[in-house]
Amino acid sequence: MKSLEELRAIRERMQSQVSMRAEDHTHTRVVVGMATCGIASGARPVLNALSTLVQEKGLTGKISVTQTGCIGLCQYEPIVEVMEPGKPKVTYIKMNADKAAEIVERHLIGGHIVEEYTLNSADLK
Repeated sequence: MKSLEELRAIRERMQSQVSMRAEDHTHTRVVVGMATCGIASGARPVLNALSTLVQEKGLTGKISVTQTGCIGLCQYEPIVEVMEPGKPKVTYIKMNADKAAEIVERHLIGGHIVEEYTLNSADLK
């Protein structure tokens, strides 16, 4: 960064990519855990990949990508939660940018939960 103007441009670009709050209950919300544990585990590239892909695929009218603090399952970070109206929340664990791209294609576009990346009761034992 060389100037305050450049910093403002980066800030505006990121704000357009990541909606910090999505209160519209007709939207699908994709939430990435961005507490210290998530960031240390690689959540930032996951958030960036999800934000970019949702924009590139023209899904911003029905899907919002947001970030949150600690989800409380540090050993499973990076964590992505998908909350679709009228459906149970889906929690994806140990994510990376490639898995995030797969979630966009198979789950958000295709409508099929990617079971091999989800948190299930066996993981909690």
